[in-house]
Amino acid sequence: MYQLYFTKQARKDASLIGKSNLKNTVQVLLSLISSDPYGYPPAFELLKGSLDRAISRRINKQHRLVYQVFEEEKAIKIIMMWTHYES
Repeated sequence: MYQLYFTKQARKDASLIGKSNLKNTVQVLLSLISSDPYGYPPAFELLKGSLDRAISRRINKQHRLVYQVFEEEKAIKIIMMWTHYES
């Protein structure tokens, strides 16, 4: 199991997720990545640019879960969970 850490932005996004109908979807994704951050399905995308080496998974058509994996520490940093990223 990987330990999940949330950035300040991700914590803000969590409050928006909690008020939306996406809470269950996000909880399932977080559970999936905590056991296997590269698990498939659902599909994921390796990002480039300002989010180089981050991974993105769809929450829905508009929103993405973006995170980075730190293998040595067995940790995952959740970067954002609301809206689409700008790369």
